Amino acid sequence: MTTALAGAPSVPALNDERMAWMALAMTPKLGPRRILRAIEHAGTAAKILEMRLTELEGLQFPAESVQFIAGGQARAAADQQMEELIKTGGSFLTYSDQAYPERLREIFEPPPLLWLRGHAQLLSEPSIAVVGTRHPTPYGSGMAEMLSRDLAHRGLIVVSGMARGIDTSAHKGAIAASRPTIAVWGTGIDVIYPKENKSLAEQIVAGGGTIVSELPLGTFPAPQNFPKRNRILSGMSVGVLVVEAAEYSGTRVTARCAIEQNRDVYAVPGNVTTKNAWGPNTLIKQGAKLTATWEDLWEDLPSQIRLQLEKREGLASNATPAASLFKEEGLSPHETRLLALLQPDEARQMDEIMEELEDELSSSEIFTALFELELAGRVRQLPGKNFVKCF
Repeated sequence: MTTALAGAPSVPALNDERMAWMALAMTPKLGPRRILRAIEHAGTAAKILEMRLTELEGLQFPAESVQFIAGGQARAAADQQMEELIKTGGSFLTYSDQAYPERLREIFEPPPLLWLRGHAQLLSEPSIAVVGTRHPTPYGSGMAEMLSRDLAHRGLIVVSGMARGIDTSAHKGAIAASRPTIAVWGTGIDVIYPKENKSLAEQIVAGGGTIVSELPLGTFPAPQNFPKRNRILSGMSVGVLVVEAAEYSGTRVTARCAIEQNRDVYAVPGNVTTKNAWGPNTLIKQGAKLTATWEDLWEDLPSQIRLQLEKREGLASNATPAASLFKEEGLSPHETRLLALLQPDEARQMDEIMEELEDELSSSEIFTALFELELAGRVRQLPGKNFVKCF
């Protein structure tokens, strides 16, 4: 089942004005504020491309930008970019398009142009950004996937950055719920990063989701791109959910953007003895909503959004039960004993398990129980014959 988007605005047809926006976005040294301020002054983007040198200088454009536009290079760059975009099956939105997400218009420095793969309509749906460390614990990965799955089941679009770790788990949770998800990239939409997420990127688009970036095609990963990307993650969303983050991380940038943009911040509490707990635990101390289950976040949503989703998804009369952190019914006694021993946030090695249970279970009983628990999705095996409990 996918989110209903009937009646939502789609990408408009190509015309000279939209291509002029593309040309300005391709012009070096022009940031979002300069472009939007200049178009507001001129009336249209197309008029800027027709200006003489002195008029362009009057817009306080850098000399390099003035020469690029006046010499016709901006138009040529836009035409070439459009040819490449058609080849990739992508599209783009300008700030003036009806389909441009309204929440993103509210932020400081909204992107003048968004490159897309997938459905533009999805960007305007109620969404939650799920972010965190690239090096999560099993607990963090499990919580990100579980919460994303449960929230996606209820109609919220999960937004993340498709980075390693928590981002990847968030997207996988939405996909597990058979719902679309949005990935905001710090590269061009034709440059998959990290490369091991190529399959995930394909799943996102095939599942009705969207890949979005404010950067032109061919833009490769650069450290400065990702902090800027984070303002889009929070800007498109009604709130930001932080799962795990160390003291110095990009997740702090996203949380700060959310606060500046007047977005709600939610955080999953972590074990105080681990460095990844510093971010969410500090945010909770500063007023973020402590989030352990989807209900914690759901109850805190703006009432009009919650009612809109409940009506559309039929949740008021047909609510799907929440996933339980401690669901252990239907297990054999051996499986129940093993599941009680394992933890979601601490891996146990096979030899350690067998030593602890040697007075209760034989090695074959342990192997059989672990095998059955893995098949049922209750236990996950990590490299080195280490096992953790799943959520």
